[in-house]
This record gives sequence, C-alpha cells and structure tokens, in this order.
Amino acid sequence: MKLTAALRPFAAAALLLATTALPAAAAAPTPALAAAVADNPAAHPNFSVRVVGKGAPMLLIPGLTCPGAVWDETVARYQKQYQCHIVSLAGFGGAAAPASTDSLLRNVRDQLLTYIQTQKLSKPVVVGHSLGGFMALWLSVTRPEALGPLVIVDSLPFLAAMQNPDMTVAMARPMAANMRRQMTGQLPYAAARQMSATMITDTARISQATRWSMASDPATVGQAMYDLYTTDLRAELGRIRQPVLVLGAWAAYKDYGSTKESTKAIFERQYAALPAHRVEMSEAGRHFLMWDDTAWFFQQTDAFLKQSAAARK
Repeated sequence: MKLTAALRPFAAAALLLATTALPAAAAAPTPALAAAVADNPAAHPNFSVRVVGKGAPMLLIPGLTCPGAVWDETVARYQKQYQCHIVSLAGFGGAAAPASTDSLLRNVRDQLLTYIQTQKLSKPVVVGHSLGGFMALWLSVTRPEALGPLVIVDSLPFLAAMQNPDMTVAMARPMAANMRRQMTGQLPYAAARQMSATMITDTARISQATRWSMASDPATVGQAMYDLYTTDLRAELGRIRQPVLVLGAWAAYKDYGSTKESTKAIFERQYAALPAHRVEMSEAGRHFLMWDDTAWFFQQTDAFLKQSAAARK
C-alpha cells in the first residue's frame, strides 16, 4: 500500500499494531498493578477490567493489540486520586479471542456502557489511546450523560478520512475489507519490530509492543481495523458536551513531508464539530505519546483534569 505524506502519520500508526505473527507470552503485571482487583469477565465477554486506586472513576482504554498494561505508568501516577478501571480487550496482547467478531467494536462499546452503569461509575474520566480514543468518543456520542472528561491520545473520529475529508463509509468499505483480508496472515518478528519502531522510540518499549502485537488474534485485529475504517463519528461529535483533550503526534513522519501544522490541521478538521475541545501536538513523541513524550503527556493531562474538576464543582 503506497502512503502519501498526509496519510502516513495515521496509517502507519494504525497498521503497525495490526500486524500479527506467532503467539508469545503476555507480559506480567508491573508492581503498580500488583494490587489490582479483577472483575467478572462473564458480564462483558469482549473485555476484562482491573481496578486500581481510590477516588473519582477513570476508565483507561488501550489501542489496537495492546492490553491494559500499556497504561501502567499512567495508573501509577493517578491511582492515588482516581479509581482506575483498566480495560484489556479480548483477542489483544495475548488475551483469549472473543467467541465472535461480529459487530466487534459496537459490542465493546455497548458492554463498556453497561459496565459503567452496573459499576455505578459517575461520569468517569475516559483516557483512550488510538483505538481506545476512538472508543471513548463512541461511548460519549452514544451516552453523553454517562461520561466525564475525555483524554484522546493520537486518535481520530474517522480513520479512513485522514487523507480525504470527503471520504464516506461506503467509499471506505472496499479498502477496509481488503485490509481485513490481508491481516489474516502472519508477519515475521523482524518486520513487526521494524514497524513498531515507527511508532515508539525506546527499544525496550518497541520490543514490548511487538510482543503484544504478535500475541494478538489475527481475526480480532482485522475486524477491529475494519470497524475503525467503516465507522464515522464526525457528524455525531456535536452530542458530546464534556470537555475533550486531544493529544496528537507528528514528529516521526516529518521525513515524509508532514509538519506539526499540517498534521494538526487534519486533527482540527476531524474534530470541528466537537463543541468543547482542545488539540495539542507533541513536539517529539511518536504514536505512543504516554511512552514517548511522558512528561508532556502528564503535563497536558494533569492540567486538563485539574481544570475539568474545577469546572464540575
């Protein structure tokens, strides 16, 4: 697939974690999550949740092929003031695949909304990376009254329209179906690692993300990508009334013609209908901003959460 300069920043990020190969062991929880409380996954078969900390609720949703452990450092920072509900999606990062991939992301959305209701989470902060950021938006446009502030990490409301703002779901379906077919195959570890390096700078992190990718179920990953490319939330963003912080990445793709300004313009165009939002671009971070530009990520998120909490009082 040939990528234009405008397409690269997002397509590379999306396609990297869509690669799969031989299964690998899932990473063990870090000490920050050692005291996590597991819930009953039978109530929501498309994901599991670990609960850490005390305080106002915070729901953390990972990106494609990543388990909830991708948020370990984020949880360590916020668990003293937030009760962190850390989501791991079925079929990603070594977790068992769901029984069915039919309506995969819609089922995740509906089950997450049910989880919020049954756990009596009062307007939780939702932090989502990549696919998780898209899911946070989808939760909010579906039940605006159920969620609190959103932190969207390098994600868009319609991935297929990143290059062409006139793209429609009908236009995107053939491309998405072709991608889904291609993702049923396996990729050698070296190739998967090389792709991971386009999205992460630290070598240990690159290795971890590659292992998670290779441990993910190909059919689940392919369907998740299909759903992302054929679901357009742009026109529904006006339903969201809570504040939204959008954090974007661009620096890894400047060799292909992207600039901070051109990439931010793509974000602003896609989020134009969102009433209360702010787009901030990392200077140096790649797609995994919570890993790649950690100090900036926390600085932006801390200030946003503090401002949002003050506004709610």
